[in-house]
Amino acid sequence: MKKRTHACQELNEKMVGQTVVLNGWVANRRDHGSLIFIDLRDRSGLCQIVFNPKNSQKAHKDSEELGKEFVVSLTGNVSLRPKGTENPKIASGKIEVEAIDLEILNKAEQPLPIELDAHVLASEEQRLKYRFLDLRREQLKNNLIFRHHMIKAFRDFFDKEGFLEIETPIMAKSTPEGSRDYLVPSRVHPGKFYALPQSPQIFKQLLMVAGFEKYMQVARCFRDEDLRSDRQPEFTQIDLEMSFVNENDVIDVTERSLAFAVEKSTGKKVSTPFVRMTFANAMDQFGSDKPDTRFDLKLLDVTDELSGSEFQVLESVFKNHGKAKAVVVSDGAEKFSKGDLEKLTDAAKVYGAKGLFTFKVKDKSFESSITKFLSEKQIKGVLKKTAAKDNDLILVVADEWETACTAMGAVRLKIGEKLGLMDPNKLNFLWVIDFPLYVWDKEENRPAANHHPFTRPKKEFFSLMDSDPMKVLAEAYDCVLNGSEVGGGSIRIHERALQEKMFGILKISPSEAERRFGFLLSAFRYGAPPHGGLALGVDRLATILTHSESIRDVIAFPKNKAAISLMDEAPDIVDQKQLRELHLKLDLDK
Repeated sequence: MKKRTHACQELNEKMVGQTVVLNGWVANRRDHGSLIFIDLRDRSGLCQIVFNPKNSQKAHKDSEELGKEFVVSLTGNVSLRPKGTENPKIASGKIEVEAIDLEILNKAEQPLPIELDAHVLASEEQRLKYRFLDLRREQLKNNLIFRHHMIKAFRDFFDKEGFLEIETPIMAKSTPEGSRDYLVPSRVHPGKFYALPQSPQIFKQLLMVAGFEKYMQVARCFRDEDLRSDRQPEFTQIDLEMSFVNENDVIDVTERSLAFAVEKSTGKKVSTPFVRMTFANAMDQFGSDKPDTRFDLKLLDVTDELSGSEFQVLESVFKNHGKAKAVVVSDGAEKFSKGDLEKLTDAAKVYGAKGLFTFKVKDKSFESSITKFLSEKQIKGVLKKTAAKDNDLILVVADEWETACTAMGAVRLKIGEKLGLMDPNKLNFLWVIDFPLYVWDKEENRPAANHHPFTRPKKEFFSLMDSDPMKVLAEAYDCVLNGSEVGGGSIRIHERALQEKMFGILKISPSEAERRFGFLLSAFRYGAPPHGGLALGVDRLATILTHSESIRDVIAFPKNKAAISLMDEAPDIVDQKQLRELHLKLDLDK
């Protein structure tokens, strides 16, 4: 093999007449009789090669053997393409290389198990099985290159800001943080297990106790949870923690890091500061704690307007202090068919709603199955509150407040999708703040940590922790981009007494707290500074910024929705010797 002199995309019209050596894969082959053309691909992109017997009969003859994805090394002379045959879509599109020598380094079995043409995509299952081939596709290759540049930009930013990148353990003590841990059995300590970290949470807090003040890490994290399009069992986050800071300090440095990384990797400018929205307002207006603000269509409260009707379904909701949330779709009566409305109803039911009321506005009244139960005053009240006009569509969910908001929020997103209101070129960053510190665990009949047990309550709510914990707000903040949570964090508890109080409210006994978190509580005895931090999801950010449909498209070797790697068939069985060494015995139903 001759040593490569240039990458494919480095070639241009200024190099006409030069002799070059290229290495790469045959992306396409076209036989035009006396002339044979191939598109040669390396990591940089494509270049057209022409085999002409007038330049080299041997190279021309050897090229007859070429198939897709053969690995080759070739030597040739750079020349201008004939006028009218240029390809403006690639950097080397004005030139071609006239081959004078060809060496086939490796053949590829034909036919290929999957097509690499972007217009003829195989099923995702096949593409994941042959991921090493799928990664040769331009889109996936560019996604991983983009991911590299984005992560590098974050590293450069935090380095200039005085942060130290410090690695934290991958094998650690199991300290559950809301999801199941992946466990690693110890061979040398029979019956004991390491856990793969759900996040570096406790270790980065300990780094603050240790005095490092500004920490960051491109951290690998692991959670054994059910998957969906924006989840993987292993994922990457930009993790950071700072000492002697408040909520505004963490938000400020995060905003600036995002603006820097987005501009460096996409060329788009992001304006700061980001909009801030309380959790209560986000739920009330958008039906989500991660609102997509690329389109308006806010939720409206029509509880008062619909109260007092003869419709018992509504009245029973209102008697139990429920709410009626509505959205208005301009000219929606024409845009949404009966089938469309059934799909919206199904979307609402997924989030706990019992149904979806639909009102088509006509002649300053409603076309609806429940119009007969409403008075003229109620109809006028709803029309006034919603500012709806003839041919508009009003959709209503009535239920307990959070269910009504969440269900209508899901309906809102479905409407946005159908009407094409979500512009992928917009980057709408915002913060959701003032989260409840606790959520109610119905199964355990007790408060549970909304984020994690180390989140600090707002100072003005300290007095309610014992008397009315469900009203306590947290010093927590989520970063949202286009309706996806791309980051979240909080100011942490740094006093042992307050941390123990938090554990008590969560019904974690002193002995259990000591067993699970004793080393952290011990550290708090020795001068823990006030501190807080945040983690940004690398995979979700890259997915949104590359306009990808799934985070699997921005990860080199992802798992499928069943947490299986189809390429290497992980997870897999292991032999009995390995199990004996780990002192494990399987107890499975046959």
